Formats: sequence, structure tokens, C-alpha cells
Amino acid sequence: MRDTTFSVSDKLFTSLPFGSDERRRLDTDGHVVLPGILTAHACTRLMDALAHIQSLMPGEEDYRPNHYSAELAPYLASLIRHPQMLELVGRLLGQDIRFDHCVTLNRPGGNDGASWHSHAYSENDPALAFVRIFFYVSGFKLGDGNLKVVPGSHLFRDPGIKASSDTELQDGWMKDQTHPETRAALAIEQLQAPPASVALMWTHAAHGVNPRQAGSDTRWSVVYAYRNPGAESRARWISPEFETSMSATDGLMSLD
Repeated sequence: MRDTTFSVSDKLFTSLPFGSDERRRLDTDGHVVLPGILTAHACTRLMDALAHIQSLMPGEEDYRPNHYSAELAPYLASLIRHPQMLELVGRLLGQDIRFDHCVTLNRPGGNDGASWHSHAYSENDPALAFVRIFFYVSGFKLGDGNLKVVPGSHLFRDPGIKASSDTELQDGWMKDQTHPETRAALAIEQLQAPPASVALMWTHAAHGVNPRQAGSDTRWSVVYAYRNPGAESRARWISPEFETSMSATDGLMSLD
């Protein structure tokens, strides 16, 4: 049993509202937003860490600061094994878990956003899961650097979903597709989240990000990824030195 004792000032989440209803939504839709659950203390620390990473960008081609964020910001590294983080990951994946990566997703005003895509992991064995946990410290509004998704797309376990626009996705990969469980036609859903929100997403879910408006301030965010071991991870950004420095008897940082 992992130690879950910590001081109030060290709390990451004000509460952890992830029960059977949230699990059902996550498994059916491929994502779920937990609004405003990051503590004020955590948000302050996160903002400092994310601003530090942003100041280091773009960095070296083969060592982008945003890809190796936890190695460059001690607070981000400390959250990998935070008791509340591991409690959440345990509810999602069970107890046999591996940390995969920590990547900052800061988007200043005028940022182009991100085109539609999905990610790969264990396409042939659905027993092995991979989850991304997004911290949206400053939140986001519709049409301004907001996350967008296709509920049910994760159930296809297709790692090759790609499109440069909503129309291209709708006329291409989505055309004539229905939700494997509900049989409803697939549709794009535009998300919004207040500051201090957390979003959970299965790795095969199709998602994209709308451009950040030119007059907007920076959307501060970071994603942590965890998985069940047993398959190759193409997204694992951990240097050997960091893996060694973070190693412990729980095996959380190991490849297999």
C-alpha cells in the first residue's frame, strides 16, 4: 500500500471526484473533465514551473524542454509520485503502472493550436491501458485554445487518426462512423474548462486544440501520462539520467 499522508499545503487536488459515474463517462467517451480541482497552492507552484519551462524554449532539437519538463522543473518531477496523483492513476489503471512522460502544453496568444491526432499504445491488447492527465492551470474557453474531442473514438484503438481541420476529419476518418457502444453517429465536441481543471483521456482518443486568440494571454498547461506495462511506448520521453535519479522499488520509472 502506498503512503498517502501529506500536509494540507502539499495537496494537489481539493478533492478527487472520480467515481463510477466519471469512470463510465471516461470509458464511453474517452475523456472526462474534472473542473477546478487543482488547489490554489498547486496552481501557484505549477505556474512558476511552467513559466520556467517556457523560458527555456525552444531548446535543443533532440532535447526539447517541453518534452522533458519534469527533468527541468523539480516541482513537476515531485508530482509524478504525489500520493493524490498515484491514487488517481490507481483508479484508472490499477496498481501495475509505469510513468511515461510529462510534457508542458503552454499556448501563448496567437498559438496555432494542434491538429487532430490520436496516439499509439498496445493496439492489439486492450487490457493494457494508457491515460493522459492534463492540468489546465488557467483553463480555456470555447474558441480560444480549447480542447476538442470525438467521443467514442478511443474505442477504435486507431493510432493513426490525423486531420488538419474539423472538416477534414468529418469528411475523412469520421465519415459514416458510429460509436461502437451507443451506435450514435460520431460527432466533434468542443470542450471548455475553468481554471484549475483536470482532464483525463485514453490515449487512442481523437483530439485537437483550437488556435489561441491573438489577444489572449498564455494558456498554461501540462500533461502527465501513465500506462500499464507490457507494450512499446513511442511517447516515452525520459532520459536515462532522470530515470536513474527517480528510480525506487515501486518500478514506476522503469520501461517494462
